[in-house]
Amino acid sequence: MDLMQRLDPELAAVLPQLPAMDLTDIPAARATLMDMLAAANEGAGPSQNVIREDHMVPGLNGSPEVRVRHYRPARQSGVVPCLYWIHGGGHVLGQIEQDDPMMDHIVEAVGCAAVSVEWRRPPEHPFPAPMDDCYAGLTWTHKNAAELGVDPQRIAVGGASSGGGSAAGLALLARDRGEVPVCFQLLVYPMLDDRNVTPASVALTEPRVWNRECNLIGWRAYVGDAVGTEACSPYAAPARATDLRGLPPAYLPVGDLDLFIDEDIEYAQRLQQADVPTELHVYPGGIHGFDLLASGSKLAQRFIRDRDEALQRAFQ
Repeated sequence: MDLMQRLDPELAAVLPQLPAMDLTDIPAARATLMDMLAAANEGAGPSQNVIREDHMVPGLNGSPEVRVRHYRPARQSGVVPCLYWIHGGGHVLGQIEQDDPMMDHIVEAVGCAAVSVEWRRPPEHPFPAPMDDCYAGLTWTHKNAAELGVDPQRIAVGGASSGGGSAAGLALLARDRGEVPVCFQLLVYPMLDDRNVTPASVALTEPRVWNRECNLIGWRAYVGDAVGTEACSPYAAPARATDLRGLPPAYLPVGDLDLFIDEDIEYAQRLQQADVPTELHVYPGGIHGFDLLASGSKLAQRFIRDRDEALQRAFQ
Protein backbone atom coordinates (compact mmCIF):
# COMPACT_ATOMS: atom_id res chain seq x y z
CA MET A 1 0.00 0.00 0.00
CA ASP A 2 1.37 3.43 -1.00
CA LEU A 3 0.34 5.22 2.16
CA MET A 4 1.75 8.64 1.33
CA GLN A 5 -0.15 8.97 -1.96
CA ARG A 6 -3.51 8.45 -0.24
CA LEU A 7 -2.82 10.12 3.09
CA ASP A 8 -4.70 13.30 4.03
CA PRO A 9 -2.25 16.21 3.43
CA GLU A 10 -2.39 17.47 7.02
CA LEU A 11 -1.68 13.97 8.30
CA ALA A 12 1.13 13.56 5.78
CA ALA A 13 2.86 16.52 7.42
CA VAL A 14 2.73 14.76 10.80
CA LEU A 15 3.71 11.23 9.77
CA PRO A 16 7.48 11.87 9.35
CA GLN A 17 7.62 13.12 12.95
CA LEU A 18 6.24 9.89 14.39
CA PRO A 19 8.55 7.22 15.87
CA ALA A 20 8.52 3.72 14.45
CA MET A 21 6.13 1.34 16.20
CA ASP A 22 8.30 -1.51 17.52
CA LEU A 23 6.62 -4.08 19.76
CA THR A 24 9.59 -6.44 19.87
CA ASP A 25 10.51 -4.58 23.11
CA ILE A 26 7.15 -4.01 24.81
CA PRO A 27 8.42 -2.02 27.84
CA ALA A 28 10.24 0.38 25.50
CA ALA A 29 7.16 0.59 23.26
CA ARG A 30 5.03 1.54 26.26
CA ALA A 31 7.34 4.44 27.04
CA THR A 32 7.43 5.49 23.38
CA LEU A 33 3.64 5.55 23.14
CA MET A 34 3.23 7.69 26.25
CA ASP A 35 5.91 10.11 25.02
CA MET A 36 4.19 10.36 21.64
CA LEU A 37 0.78 11.02 23.17
CA ALA A 38 2.25 13.52 25.63
CA ALA A 39 3.70 15.44 22.69
CA ALA A 40 0.36 15.31 20.86
CA ASN A 41 -1.44 16.56 23.98
CA GLU A 42 1.14 19.21 24.86
CA GLY A 43 -0.54 22.24 26.38
CA ALA A 44 -3.78 20.36 27.10
CA GLY A 45 -3.95 20.69 30.89
CA PRO A 46 -6.85 19.42 33.02
CA SER A 47 -10.16 21.08 32.27
CA GLN A 48 -11.46 23.37 34.98
CA ASN A 49 -14.95 22.19 34.06
CA VAL A 50 -14.30 18.52 34.80
CA ILE A 51 -13.58 16.82 38.13
CA ARG A 52 -11.49 13.64 38.12
CA GLU A 53 -11.48 11.08 40.90
CA ASP A 54 -9.78 7.68 41.02
CA HIS A 55 -11.33 4.64 42.72
CA MET A 56 -10.07 1.16 43.45
CA VAL A 57 -12.87 -1.30 42.80
CA PRO A 58 -13.17 -5.02 43.57
CA GLY A 59 -11.67 -7.33 40.99
CA LEU A 60 -13.69 -10.12 39.44
CA ASN A 61 -13.76 -13.46 41.27
CA GLY A 62 -10.98 -12.55 43.71
CA SER A 63 -8.70 -10.86 41.16
CA PRO A 64 -6.71 -7.79 42.25
CA GLU A 65 -8.51 -4.48 42.66
CA VAL A 66 -9.05 -2.45 39.50
CA ARG A 67 -8.35 1.27 39.16
CA VAL A 68 -11.01 3.36 37.49
CA ARG A 69 -11.09 7.11 36.91
CA HIS A 70 -14.39 8.98 37.19
CA TYR A 71 -14.79 12.20 35.21
CA ARG A 72 -17.83 14.38 35.89
CA PRO A 73 -18.98 17.90 35.06
CA ALA A 74 -17.85 20.31 37.76
CA ARG A 75 -21.30 21.89 37.83
CA GLN A 76 -23.29 18.67 37.58
CA SER A 77 -26.82 18.74 38.91
CA GLY A 78 -28.88 15.59 38.86
CA VAL A 79 -27.99 12.35 37.12
CA VAL A 80 -26.23 12.27 33.74
CA PRO A 81 -25.48 9.52 31.22
CA CYS A 82 -22.06 7.87 31.39
CA LEU A 83 -19.47 6.66 28.90
CA TYR A 84 -17.59 3.66 30.27
CA TRP A 85 -14.25 3.90 28.46
CA ILE A 86 -11.49 1.35 27.73
CA HIS A 87 -8.19 2.86 26.63
CA GLY A 88 -6.33 1.40 23.68
CA GLY A 89 -2.78 0.24 23.10
CA GLY A 90 -2.78 -2.91 20.98
CA HIS A 91 -3.71 -4.93 24.08
CA VAL A 92 -0.20 -4.43 25.50
CA LEU A 93 0.35 -0.64 25.75
CA GLY A 94 -1.32 2.39 27.29
CA GLN A 95 -2.87 3.54 30.54
CA ILE A 96 -5.76 5.67 31.77
CA GLU A 97 -3.81 8.92 31.73
CA GLN A 98 -3.32 8.90 27.96
CA ASP A 99 -7.02 9.65 27.41
CA ASP A 100 -7.49 12.33 30.08
CA PRO A 101 -7.78 15.13 27.47
CA MET A 102 -10.29 13.12 25.43
CA MET A 103 -12.42 12.29 28.45
CA ASP A 104 -12.39 15.93 29.58
CA HIS A 105 -13.50 16.96 26.10
CA ILE A 106 -16.31 14.39 25.91
CA VAL A 107 -17.64 15.27 29.36
CA GLU A 108 -17.78 18.94 28.37
CA ALA A 109 -19.02 18.52 24.81
CA VAL A 110 -21.58 15.79 25.43
CA GLY A 111 -22.71 16.72 28.94
CA CYS A 112 -22.12 13.27 30.37
CA ALA A 113 -19.88 11.58 32.91
CA ALA A 114 -17.15 9.08 32.03
CA VAL A 115 -15.48 6.19 33.83
CA SER A 116 -12.19 4.90 32.41
CA VAL A 117 -10.76 1.53 33.46
CA GLU A 118 -7.12 0.50 33.93
CA TRP A 119 -7.00 -3.09 32.71
CA ARG A 120 -4.09 -5.43 33.37
CA ARG A 121 -1.83 -5.58 30.35
CA PRO A 122 -0.56 -8.62 28.47
CA PRO A 123 1.77 -10.37 28.04
CA GLU A 124 2.13 -10.25 31.82
CA HIS A 125 -1.64 -10.68 32.18
CA PRO A 126 -3.19 -12.30 29.09
CA PHE A 127 -6.90 -12.81 28.36
CA PRO A 128 -9.20 -13.15 30.25
CA ALA A 129 -7.54 -10.92 32.89
CA PRO A 130 -7.97 -7.63 30.95
CA MET A 131 -11.62 -8.41 30.13
CA ASP A 132 -12.26 -9.42 33.74
CA ASP A 133 -10.99 -5.99 34.80
CA CYS A 134 -13.18 -4.24 32.23
CA TYR A 135 -16.24 -6.16 33.39
CA ALA A 136 -15.46 -5.53 37.05
CA GLY A 137 -15.28 -1.79 36.43
CA LEU A 138 -18.53 -1.82 34.44
CA THR A 139 -20.46 -3.68 37.12
CA TRP A 140 -19.06 -1.33 39.78
CA THR A 141 -20.15 1.70 37.75
CA HIS A 142 -23.67 0.33 37.39
CA LYS A 143 -23.93 -0.72 41.03
CA ASN A 144 -22.69 2.67 42.24
CA ALA A 145 -24.58 4.76 39.71
CA ALA A 146 -26.46 6.72 42.37
CA GLU A 147 -23.27 7.71 44.22
CA LEU A 148 -21.62 8.65 40.90
CA GLY A 149 -24.58 10.73 39.74
CA VAL A 150 -25.02 8.44 36.74
CA ASP A 151 -28.20 7.18 35.11
CA PRO A 152 -27.89 3.36 35.32
CA GLN A 153 -30.00 2.96 32.18
CA ARG A 154 -27.79 5.25 30.10
CA ILE A 155 -24.34 3.67 30.38
CA ALA A 156 -22.51 3.31 27.07
CA VAL A 157 -19.33 1.30 26.55
CA GLY A 158 -16.59 2.66 24.35
CA GLY A 159 -12.93 2.49 23.49
CA ALA A 160 -10.40 3.10 20.77
CA SER A 161 -8.22 0.58 18.93
CA SER A 162 -7.76 -2.46 21.19
CA GLY A 163 -10.00 -0.59 23.63
CA GLY A 164 -12.66 -0.47 20.93
CA GLY A 165 -12.29 -4.21 20.42
CA SER A 166 -12.54 -4.76 24.16
CA ALA A 167 -15.63 -2.52 24.28
CA ALA A 168 -17.24 -4.71 21.61
CA GLY A 169 -16.25 -7.81 23.60
CA LEU A 170 -17.59 -6.24 26.79
CA ALA A 171 -20.92 -5.50 25.10
CA LEU A 172 -21.13 -9.18 24.11
CA LEU A 173 -20.26 -10.26 27.64
CA ALA A 174 -22.78 -7.89 29.23
CA ARG A 175 -25.48 -9.12 26.87
CA ASP A 176 -24.74 -12.76 27.65
CA ARG A 177 -24.53 -12.32 31.44
CA GLY A 178 -27.56 -10.05 31.64
CA GLU A 179 -26.32 -8.20 34.74
CA VAL A 180 -25.64 -4.71 33.37
CA PRO A 181 -27.73 -2.93 30.72
CA VAL A 182 -25.57 -1.22 28.09
CA CYS A 183 -27.31 1.44 25.99
CA PHE A 184 -24.71 2.05 23.26
CA GLN A 185 -21.35 0.96 21.82
CA LEU A 186 -18.77 3.58 20.77
CA LEU A 187 -16.29 1.45 18.81
CA VAL A 188 -13.50 3.75 17.62
CA TYR A 189 -11.42 2.01 14.90
CA PRO A 190 -11.69 -1.22 16.92
CA MET A 191 -9.22 -4.12 16.91
CA LEU A 192 -11.62 -7.03 16.38
CA ASP A 193 -10.05 -9.99 14.59
CA ASP A 194 -7.08 -12.10 15.67
CA ARG A 195 -6.85 -13.91 12.33
CA ASN A 196 -5.08 -11.12 10.40
CA VAL A 197 -6.23 -12.32 6.99
CA THR A 198 -7.95 -9.24 5.54
CA PRO A 199 -6.32 -7.36 2.64
CA ALA A 200 -5.62 -4.31 4.83
CA SER A 201 -4.06 -6.42 7.58
CA VAL A 202 -1.59 -7.79 5.02
CA ALA A 203 -0.92 -4.59 3.08
CA LEU A 204 -0.27 -2.11 5.87
CA THR A 205 3.38 -2.43 6.86
CA GLU A 206 4.36 1.25 7.37
CA PRO A 207 6.52 1.24 10.56
CA ARG A 208 5.28 4.60 11.90
CA VAL A 209 1.64 3.50 12.21
CA TRP A 210 -0.04 0.45 13.71
CA ASN A 211 1.07 -2.22 11.23
CA ARG A 212 0.93 -5.93 10.58
CA GLU A 213 3.94 -6.83 12.72
CA CYS A 214 2.57 -4.88 15.69
CA ASN A 215 -0.82 -6.49 15.27
CA LEU A 216 0.59 -10.01 15.22
CA ILE A 217 2.61 -9.35 18.38
CA GLY A 218 -0.32 -7.69 20.16
CA TRP A 219 -2.73 -10.53 19.46
CA ARG A 220 -0.17 -13.18 20.40
CA ALA A 221 0.44 -11.43 23.72
CA TYR A 222 -3.30 -11.12 24.40
CA VAL A 223 -4.61 -14.61 23.60
CA GLY A 224 -1.43 -16.72 23.45
CA ASP A 225 -1.62 -20.00 21.58
CA ALA A 226 -5.32 -19.44 20.84
CA VAL A 227 -4.43 -16.76 18.28
CA GLY A 228 -5.69 -17.63 14.82
CA THR A 229 -7.52 -20.74 16.05
CA GLU A 230 -11.12 -21.59 16.88
CA ALA A 231 -10.10 -21.60 20.56
CA CYS A 232 -9.96 -17.78 20.53
CA SER A 233 -12.87 -16.38 22.54
CA PRO A 234 -15.28 -13.94 20.87
CA TYR A 235 -15.02 -11.82 24.02
CA ALA A 236 -11.36 -11.34 23.08
CA ALA A 237 -11.87 -11.18 19.29
CA PRO A 238 -15.46 -10.03 18.69
CA ALA A 239 -15.20 -10.70 14.94
CA ARG A 240 -15.47 -14.37 15.93
CA ALA A 241 -18.90 -13.92 17.55
CA THR A 242 -21.52 -15.90 15.60
CA ASP A 243 -24.59 -14.17 17.07
CA LEU A 244 -24.71 -10.36 17.29
CA ARG A 245 -28.43 -10.11 17.96
CA GLY A 246 -29.58 -8.15 20.99
CA LEU A 247 -26.51 -5.92 21.20
CA PRO A 248 -26.90 -2.18 21.84
CA PRO A 249 -26.75 0.33 18.97
CA ALA A 250 -23.24 1.00 17.70
CA TYR A 251 -21.20 3.83 16.20
CA LEU A 252 -18.02 2.80 14.39
CA PRO A 253 -15.61 5.36 12.86
CA VAL A 254 -12.40 4.35 11.06
CA GLY A 255 -9.91 5.79 8.57
CA ASP A 256 -9.62 4.12 5.18
CA LEU A 257 -5.84 3.71 5.69
CA ASP A 258 -6.28 1.92 9.00
CA LEU A 259 -5.13 -1.70 9.41
CA PHE A 260 -8.59 -2.45 10.84
CA ILE A 261 -10.67 -0.96 7.99
CA ASP A 262 -11.78 -4.32 6.52
CA GLU A 263 -12.66 -6.04 9.77
CA ASP A 264 -14.45 -2.92 11.04
CA ILE A 265 -16.63 -2.58 7.94
CA GLU A 266 -17.46 -6.29 8.08
CA TYR A 267 -18.39 -6.07 11.77
CA ALA A 268 -20.61 -3.04 11.14
CA GLN A 269 -22.36 -4.92 8.33
CA ARG A 270 -22.90 -7.96 10.54
CA LEU A 271 -24.33 -5.77 13.31
CA GLN A 272 -26.80 -4.29 10.82
CA GLN A 273 -27.70 -7.75 9.55
CA ALA A 274 -28.43 -8.73 13.17
CA ASP A 275 -30.90 -5.81 13.46
CA VAL A 276 -28.52 -3.75 15.61
CA PRO A 277 -28.78 -0.04 14.67
CA THR A 278 -25.27 0.77 13.46
CA GLU A 279 -23.63 3.91 12.10
CA LEU A 280 -20.38 3.43 10.18
CA HIS A 281 -18.10 6.33 9.22
CA VAL A 282 -15.08 5.84 6.95
CA TYR A 283 -12.69 8.80 6.76
CA PRO A 284 -10.70 9.01 3.50
CA GLY A 285 -7.00 9.63 4.07
CA GLY A 286 -7.13 8.66 7.75
CA ILE A 287 -4.52 6.44 9.41
CA HIS A 288 -4.93 4.62 12.71
CA GLY A 289 -5.27 7.10 15.57
CA PHE A 290 -5.27 10.15 13.33
CA ASP A 291 -7.66 12.01 15.64
CA LEU A 292 -5.00 11.85 18.37
CA LEU A 293 -1.88 12.28 16.26
CA ALA A 294 -3.14 15.29 14.32
CA SER A 295 -6.04 16.54 16.40
CA GLY A 296 -5.93 20.00 14.82
CA SER A 297 -6.37 18.73 11.27
CA LYS A 298 -9.66 19.28 9.49
CA LEU A 299 -10.15 15.53 9.13
CA ALA A 300 -9.63 14.95 12.86
CA GLN A 301 -11.93 17.84 13.78
CA ARG A 302 -14.68 16.34 11.64
CA PHE A 303 -14.04 12.93 13.21
CA ILE A 304 -14.28 14.38 16.73
CA ARG A 305 -17.42 16.38 15.95
CA ASP A 306 -19.12 13.34 14.41
CA ARG A 307 -18.18 11.18 17.43
CA ASP A 308 -19.47 13.70 19.96
CA GLU A 309 -22.75 14.12 18.09
CA ALA A 310 -23.22 10.34 17.96
CA LEU A 311 -22.86 10.15 21.74
CA GLN A 312 -25.27 13.03 22.23
CA ARG A 313 -27.87 11.23 20.12
CA ALA A 314 -27.31 7.98 21.99
CA PHE A 315 -27.86 9.66 25.35
CA GLN A 316 -31.04 11.51 24.43
